[in-house]
Amino acid sequence: MTQPRLTTVVRTQGNSRALKEGSIAPRTCLLEFDDAPGLIDAFRRMVRGMEFDVCEMALSTYVCARAHGKRFTALPIFPVRAFHHGAIVCGRAAGARIPRDLEGREVGVNRGYTVTTGVWARSILQREYGVDLDRITWILSGDEHVAEYKLPSNVLPIAPGRKMSELVASGELAAGIGIEADLPGLRLLIPGAAEAGFTALREHGHYPINHLIVVKDEILDAHPGVATDLFDAFARAKRGYVEALKSGRIEASTPADDVYRRVMEITGKDPLPYGIEPNRQVLEGFLQDLAVQRIIDRPVGVDELFHPETRSLVG
Repeated sequence: MTQPRLTTVVRTQGNSRALKEGSIAPRTCLLEFDDAPGLIDAFRRMVRGMEFDVCEMALSTYVCARAHGKRFTALPIFPVRAFHHGAIVCGRAAGARIPRDLEGREVGVNRGYTVTTGVWARSILQREYGVDLDRITWILSGDEHVAEYKLPSNVLPIAPGRKMSELVASGELAAGIGIEADLPGLRLLIPGAAEAGFTALREHGHYPINHLIVVKDEILDAHPGVATDLFDAFARAKRGYVEALKSGRIEASTPADDVYRRVMEITGKDPLPYGIEPNRQVLEGFLQDLAVQRIIDRPVGVDELFHPETRSLVG
């Protein structure tokens, strides 16, 4: 029987490199990697045009897309994790001094309201610093990947011709999320943001998931077993990467490599666990945040987000 050839978009990084180089491959299908689109552009093309068979996707984009009937389903493969305390910036000479100063003000969000970094950053503001998110007007620099999504009433587009980083630097916006902190006139709102993320991990198990892997439903329906096979291949590639991290065999470390090493030091565990159960607490909290932030309008159970073949898998 001919193996299906699946057009695939996955960012090249430590835990995917063996797949993309071909030293590890699924048994039941062939992955044809498309490196032409930028990853963020690929999210949009998948959501709006179903252009790929297998696609890395931001977690909040996926949940929002599922809520609007998009015909793809996630596998519990989580290739990117990060801390987002450092995603919130303000003006050096103006703007907010502390997180609660954001209440009653306008705060910028890079790109769309449903962007995963923005969701996690708002969650941090609410959960760790007691900020009332409903008392903030959120100003967007772009639109949403899921075109059908309707913004809450306190979310508005940026004025035409205005540049968000300049509005934050001047204090016209109290802060901004997802803007480079090293741009002129900007500083981090949360002091020691990197260490604040690791402290939240130690004290609360806070360890944000950014991305997962989705597969077109027509592929999953036509090829029983492909979901399990893909999960296994991605997990094998990841395990090789984690072993290299542990043994110090990563020659040119990236910032992500350094974060994952630190997570291993703090937890003593795999810094990139795949599967629902090792990530259930984080996923449940994130789904609660999506409801609070009005990105989804009904409760969603963790298990219903993932293909049935993969719900009991851990890798």
